[in-house]
Amino acid sequence: MTKPIVTDVAVIGAGLIGAGAALALRRAGFQVVLVDRDVAGAKASGVNFGGVRRQGRGLAQLPLAQRAHRIWPRLRELIGTDGEYVRSGHLKVARTTADLDALRAYKERTAAFDLGLEIIEGREFRRRFPAFGPDIIGGSFCPEDGQANPRLVAPAYGHAAARAGARLLQGGRVLGASALGERFLIDIEGGTQVVADYVVNAAGSWGGEVAAWFGDRVPLVVKFPTMAVTEPLPPLVSVSIGVEGGGFYGRQVARGNVVMGGGFGDALPDDRSRPGRPAMDALARNAPQVLPALARAHIIRFWSGREGYFADKNPAVGFSPHAPRLLHAFGFSGAGFQISPAVGEMLAEMIRGLPCPEYTNAFAVDRFATAPPATGDTA
Repeated sequence: MTKPIVTDVAVIGAGLIGAGAALALRRAGFQVVLVDRDVAGAKASGVNFGGVRRQGRGLAQLPLAQRAHRIWPRLRELIGTDGEYVRSGHLKVARTTADLDALRAYKERTAAFDLGLEIIEGREFRRRFPAFGPDIIGGSFCPEDGQANPRLVAPAYGHAAARAGARLLQGGRVLGASALGERFLIDIEGGTQVVADYVVNAAGSWGGEVAAWFGDRVPLVVKFPTMAVTEPLPPLVSVSIGVEGGGFYGRQVARGNVVMGGGFGDALPDDRSRPGRPAMDALARNAPQVLPALARAHIIRFWSGREGYFADKNPAVGFSPHAPRLLHAFGFSGAGFQISPAVGEMLAEMIRGLPCPEYTNAFAVDRFATAPPATGDTA
């Protein structure tokens, strides 16, 4: 067996969270090994919807979202590409007066965060957003939220970390990790071993399994979001769209394609997934109700990703209560794309022992007092 790789920090998972942490740690002078079972950014980070939104998040996440909001315009200098990021605005639409009331209540609850939310309805809504169907009666508009291309942003973070000096090990599944005195020993498929002072568990939907190796059991549920993209279409809507109450989200990119999603797919062997037939059928029904022009559009591709969800929609972020110097960051419940740049920086600050004003106990790993083991159920 070859000699183990010795490093300050081993990061498991080279998605946006793990790669962002690795990049920030390298900039702070730490030696970092970044490990991924596939290639950097190939899993949830690279196949998600691409919404860069603060609107709709719980209060606990908004400080992180605000920090990330300041990072996104700096992507090119940080990772070498802007990732097609645009502040297109995010519109959360309402189908009923109760939906509008919920959006107004959210605006009031989040007033301290200065999201610039605007409730639009009636004739003004029709004037500004004529492409929406008659079932849509208004919405809440966040003008500085936006969208980006995850297929560009996610791998670019991993490669930026590597350029900064992180050792990127791709295509090797982590088989296990254990304590080695005051350090950690990580076994990687193919016989590679890594010895590290700190470990960051940024393993995404596999994060619960990694946490369980050290006695941290969390009620993570794995689901498989179903998404689709249409042929290029004439301009319909310039904003990223969500629906109050869920069921549909969408955005039209500069080339004219409409990227959209809703519902969940199914697990396949070898940790793969496929779009779900019920979700595809529901998307075909729901999309034209929101944007009638989509009734005549050709869908050129469906796909699915793999994501870990917690019931409270908050991630598990923080040091392990059972293994000192093990830091978790997973379970972003389908909403990690926008806040990822800030989470990566925060993880680096936590390892450095710096104050983290964006951190809250709502993310604590031990908030699940009697949690069952992680599960792959899609319920």
